[in-house]
Amino acid sequence: MARARGKGQVAGSADGGSALAGGLPSEVLAEGVLRNGYALDGFFDEAFEATAKGVAPRKQYVDLLRQIAAMDGADLRRGADLANRSFLNRGVTFTVYAEGDRRTERILPFDPIPRIIAASEWAVVEAGLRQRIRALNQFVHDVYHGQEILRDGIVPRRLVVLGRHFRREVVGIDVAQDQYLHVVGSDLIRDADGRWLVLEDNLRTPSGVSYVLANRQIMTRIFPDWFADLGVRPVDTYAGRLLDNLVGLSPRRAVPGASGGPAVVVLTPGVYNSAYFEHAFLAQQMGVDLVEGRDLFVLDNRVYMRTTFGRRQVDVIYRRVDDEYLDSLAFRPDSLLGVAGLLGAVRTGNVTLANAIGTGIADDKVLYHYVPEIIRYYLGEEPILGNVPTFLPFDPEQLEHVLANLDTLVVKAANESGGYGMLIGPHADEKEIEKFRRLIVANPRNYIAQPTIPISRHPTFVADETGDSGTLEGRHVDLRPYALSGPDGVTVLPGGLTRVALTPGSLVVNSSQGGGSKDTWVLQ
Repeated sequence: MARARGKGQVAGSADGGSALAGGLPSEVLAEGVLRNGYALDGFFDEAFEATAKGVAPRKQYVDLLRQIAAMDGADLRRGADLANRSFLNRGVTFTVYAEGDRRTERILPFDPIPRIIAASEWAVVEAGLRQRIRALNQFVHDVYHGQEILRDGIVPRRLVVLGRHFRREVVGIDVAQDQYLHVVGSDLIRDADGRWLVLEDNLRTPSGVSYVLANRQIMTRIFPDWFADLGVRPVDTYAGRLLDNLVGLSPRRAVPGASGGPAVVVLTPGVYNSAYFEHAFLAQQMGVDLVEGRDLFVLDNRVYMRTTFGRRQVDVIYRRVDDEYLDSLAFRPDSLLGVAGLLGAVRTGNVTLANAIGTGIADDKVLYHYVPEIIRYYLGEEPILGNVPTFLPFDPEQLEHVLANLDTLVVKAANESGGYGMLIGPHADEKEIEKFRRLIVANPRNYIAQPTIPISRHPTFVADETGDSGTLEGRHVDLRPYALSGPDGVTVLPGGLTRVALTPGSLVVNSSQGGGSKDTWVLQ
């Protein structure tokens, strides 16, 4: 392959440390793994920065890039292929739904170039997420109890009580330890200045952590030398921490798994759910039963599991089923995915659900706009992590602005996920823009609009035309860190799921829209 040169040259480390590849700036990354013209282009690049000498690696990437410099594109190609074959053979897949109820099983394409986050940067992310989750948990508790924040006018009452995920059925119900948000996966981006911003909060049944664990497992197999002397923090404690927290929520106190003691189960909608692999993976990692609604029943406001040895009481349900399908007596009467009478068991305190019913009110994308004020209201603190500026079309003045600028904005449906129900104005044609114009006018409460943020880029392996080799090119990324709330507070997994838009120029990183993933390294 041709050497990197010209605008794409990679110089020595930005802090004046040793240059890569034996101090030969024009020969970095082994005969031009970086293509000619690798440029920053106004985006924040996670691995490189502009200096007077050209493009230089950021300090935390120097050692990794030195090792990549000793490889060629064929090595990276073989590593990526091995990882993707391994995921396919192990069933590390997700389901994509298409028109006509067609389902397609896919792997989440894996990119072998890891994202590296310095300890000082991670400290900011960690502190910001802890702060945000504490405030959002208090918000959910308040919404279903005193509603003081609504009375004080910090958040408009109508936005909450008319929200799709507000559950009147759980108003006044107390939950174990006043904890609603046991598992959280917030989506973060970095803007052109490198500032961390929260893009959205996933507080109902956040998914994707299994890919974090699987990515780390495969990276230690295919490129074990890359980890040498970098001090990468481990992620394999996640399942154990999750289990400890779930056991701690049990209404009964005894040895986990002992006869008559706390029983924890993972409730899945079944094998056709898009995240079924993750449900099975986490149950296996925790050593608990994976169940469907038909495996459980309620008797005298207690939940029991059917087993070959008879019934067994269930104390904690890590549910991966949406609220409306959990109990056919309380919510959707046509649901076959939940357990009839489950809400009664929750109300009497005989079973704990993680996450609690009703948490979706706090990840409504319209309510997202108010999170900075929610933090100030409950904690008396300034937000550590900022929000993306957000326009609310239900406000007449903001509606006028949104409709006049659809070609420059990103529009999202308030309660959709996975990249569905979204317009990216700069990349949309007139027909699509007009479609969203009609949708917004018809139901302004159901949409938000945000400026198009130039989210950060990361070097990503791109195969060449032969498929046998390849180079590195910049692709846009986001980050979904995972946090667990328990008796000791909020614990943030050191890493997370870095999602990458594999299509050149695309800002959509969602797996359902063709995105891939990277291992994420947090340094000690």
